[in-house]
Amino acid sequence: MRIALVLLGVAVALALPFFVYPILLMTILCFVIFASSFNLLLGYVGLLCFGQAMFLGLSAYIAGYLLKTTGVSIEIAILAAALVSALLGGFVGFVAVRRTGIQFAMITFAFAQFVYFMLLQSDFTGGEDGMQGIPRSDLFGLVDISDSRTFYYFVLAMTALAIFAIYRVIHSPFGEILKAIRDNEARVESLGFRPERFKIIAMMISAGIAGFAGALKATVFQFATLTDVSWTVSGEVILMTLLGGMGTFTGPMVGAAAIIFLNDELAQFGEWALIAQGVILILVILFLRRGVVGEAGALWRRMRNRNKG
Repeated sequence: MRIALVLLGVAVALALPFFVYPILLMTILCFVIFASSFNLLLGYVGLLCFGQAMFLGLSAYIAGYLLKTTGVSIEIAILAAALVSALLGGFVGFVAVRRTGIQFAMITFAFAQFVYFMLLQSDFTGGEDGMQGIPRSDLFGLVDISDSRTFYYFVLAMTALAIFAIYRVIHSPFGEILKAIRDNEARVESLGFRPERFKIIAMMISAGIAGFAGALKATVFQFATLTDVSWTVSGEVILMTLLGGMGTFTGPMVGAAAIIFLNDELAQFGEWALIAQGVILILVILFLRRGVVGEAGALWRRMRNRNKG
């Protein structure tokens, strides 16, 4: 059954660009990666990073700068940008992981604001105008991916690779320790582990994957702006995760797809998109405490246990 669903999902994903605007699809895929990277921290480690956008936006600028000035192939630019974000995540983690809860969130927010103003003042970013005209260089220097529909399949493959990496992290012994830290950090420490070290590594992985999403996004739209580094994007990814289901593997993906699609549909109404997000957040908090996927999973388990009984 599970294999059949996976095959059906692959078939739908491959056919979608013939029926839906490819740029919208690629935006959804980028935010699927971004939301999943955030969920790795909040859902599986219990760390609320209120500065996740700094990794997304910084990588967008780095990838754009490399593609515009060095002529490297697109995959090298994306990987280099993700690596820089991972290193930044490690540094932020080193400073912040000794704090928890609101203190950790505020430290990450402070770092994000510093990165925002640094990029605002830097010459290579274009300041408030952003970085325009980012080229899509050939894949491996050989394959032309300038067409949006062709590029969609590249982004789809990169998304599958990133999601698989997150899946392997979650379902590894390292991932089990992360979940144990979330549930009872003192007990993990009593067993001889050093929770801070695992948190820093988790921050690096999360930041690197978020940076991967940001670099992809910059090549999708072929520009990078300060919006990607702003605190509003960090807030939006929290909404995506809560809507889909914090601590579930597919929840952030569902939440990201729903929010991006809703923003696209309501774009013509201006501020109504933000009002709709606020209403959704209130409804989720009141009625879907475990998110859409979390509540659906709980309902399925109750029905299955009832049938067994």
